[in-house]
Amino acid sequence: MTQPRYSIVVPVYNRPEEVDELLASLVQQTYRDFEVLIVEDGSAIRCENVVDRYRDLLHIRYFYKPNSGPGPSRNFGFEHARGDYFVVFDSDCILPPQYFQAAEESVRVNGWDAWGGPDRAHKQFTPVQQAMAYTMSSFFTTGGIRGRAVHVGAFQPRSFNMGLSRHALEATGGFRFSRFAEDIELSIRMRQVGLKVGLITGAFVYHKRRATFGQFFRQVSNFGRGRVQVGRAHPNEVKVAHWFPAFFLLSLLALLPVALISTALFKFGVIMFAIYLTAILVHAYAETRSVEVALLAVPAALVQMIGYGSGFLKEKFSSGKSRAES
Repeated sequence: MTQPRYSIVVPVYNRPEEVDELLASLVQQTYRDFEVLIVEDGSAIRCENVVDRYRDLLHIRYFYKPNSGPGPSRNFGFEHARGDYFVVFDSDCILPPQYFQAAEESVRVNGWDAWGGPDRAHKQFTPVQQAMAYTMSSFFTTGGIRGRAVHVGAFQPRSFNMGLSRHALEATGGFRFSRFAEDIELSIRMRQVGLKVGLITGAFVYHKRRATFGQFFRQVSNFGRGRVQVGRAHPNEVKVAHWFPAFFLLSLLALLPVALISTALFKFGVIMFAIYLTAILVHAYAETRSVEVALLAVPAALVQMIGYGSGFLKEKFSSGKSRAES
């Protein structure tokens, strides 16, 4: 093909079924001036056979490399990409048909050097996945920073749904962290060099995330670790809001000793937690219109807050060089 407008770069590790769903959604795009680069990051279960089924439907290339993490794998894809813009997705994303149409219109109007888009829960996702999708974008758990609020100049694209121009890549050098908040670290450097970065609300993806609360806990724990690692590389980038899950966890752990000291303080603490979780329940129902998803949003929020908080505290008080920077 001639030089494409967009180069889609997808690192994948042992997830051929997810790649199949993502590629199927790319076939349905109303705007098709793009190529696809699948970067197999040392997988034992490869997706090359899946990619082969789409060679007549998409301009697609497949690469296999030793495992290095998503950051270096995306950089590997950038080195082989031919487009004017690079778009990175996680392998567990599904795109609505209008994704690239919305991205193209916004890029032409606003002249973005880089952008990000929101994530949503697809109606075919399990109730647990829908609950986790809600908590990851809810004001009550993340402050709405993951693609729900427009913060031009401060918005930080996340790598499950991120686009950047060739100019932005040259100005930043791509990803520096191998994993854990590698997207946040890159977004910070985009801002530092003065790139025009924005949120394209119409360029959303359906993001599956993990299938169980146990897997979700491990994922958000890594998010907490990653935020601390970002703070080490960029002082002053860990704000009070990033401490909130850690404060939540410590307050929860403090309930038992408080009960031994003061019944009144214990009751007050329980009431505050109950109000917070009730607000999540009510808001989740208002957002999803599903009683089941709203009920599951409560344990999902607890897993998210405790997981992120524990990862944050563990990394905060650990010593040694971050694995993400290696």
